[in-house]
Amino acid sequence: MCIFSQPVESVTNTKIFARLQDGDWQHLVYQMSFASQRDNAIILPLPVQPGFGEADSLKFVSLKDYEGFFSDLQRGFPIVLPDSPSRGRSFSNQLDVPRLAVHEVGDFVASFVPTQKDFDRLDAQFRIPQSSWDLIPRYADYAFAVFQLKSKAGKPHPMAFRFRSRLAQDRSVFFPTVHIHDGQVHEREGFDHVLYLQSSEFDAICGEYIKRGYHVTDRQTGYVRSAGPARDFCRIDRTYGIVAGDQLVHRLEKKGRFRNDDIIARLSRSRAASAPEAFGVMGVTAIAGVMGLKWICDRRDLMAEAQER
Repeated sequence: MCIFSQPVESVTNTKIFARLQDGDWQHLVYQMSFASQRDNAIILPLPVQPGFGEADSLKFVSLKDYEGFFSDLQRGFPIVLPDSPSRGRSFSNQLDVPRLAVHEVGDFVASFVPTQKDFDRLDAQFRIPQSSWDLIPRYADYAFAVFQLKSKAGKPHPMAFRFRSRLAQDRSVFFPTVHIHDGQVHEREGFDHVLYLQSSEFDAICGEYIKRGYHVTDRQTGYVRSAGPARDFCRIDRTYGIVAGDQLVHRLEKKGRFRNDDIIARLSRSRAASAPEAFGVMGVTAIAGVMGLKWICDRRDLMAEAQER
């Protein structure tokens, strides 16, 4: 996902990591390369569980000292030949409205925005027009993590946090992938995403690799799994509990032009679903994966793959 408060010239090489923790918490790490002419901010919509208050709904984590987080994750994925099956595992203008809490998170200034109306408590340049949000009605009761970027171009260190997810009780993991780069919500967008997921459910069902075109994926999950547990290639002590050292990492690439949507990985099914969630429609129940990837992430091709299986 890439929702920017101001227009951007380019956004590439987006990577997202997600893992459910015990209880209702979900970890999320996000990184991308970008170029912008103006001061900008990234806004991540989140299905936050209501009723806990601002201070106990989301916790930011600084990964400034672990800029190689995603590079290390990628090291866990050796090339697997198709015919060599392998098992493995504002500031508000009104003085009587309090400002949102501001957090120094490494190289970012970050805020948790509990509802859409609370964007009035941020600087105007870090908001999205209400008319844009109105085009994505499912976000009406979402919360948001806002990271103000300190530079106008480059590859910031990973942004990380954990939040109380309303989807956790259904063993579903949320990947924010909707694109808003110019204040407009387009039906289709260009994706350059790599998603990383940890799930004991995926570890338990992954099996033989199959080849589809130039891509090799696990027959059961639809993802590519790491060769071994995360502790073999990731500096677990630098992730502050985000990564589980004894679990595999599962990777899904989404590159090309797709429907603009979020992805939700349903973990509770014996064979996971890789489908979109756009407009609240959660489809497919075949291959394991991510459900509802970005608002650009066209699930249709995911659903097609699921049906082929």
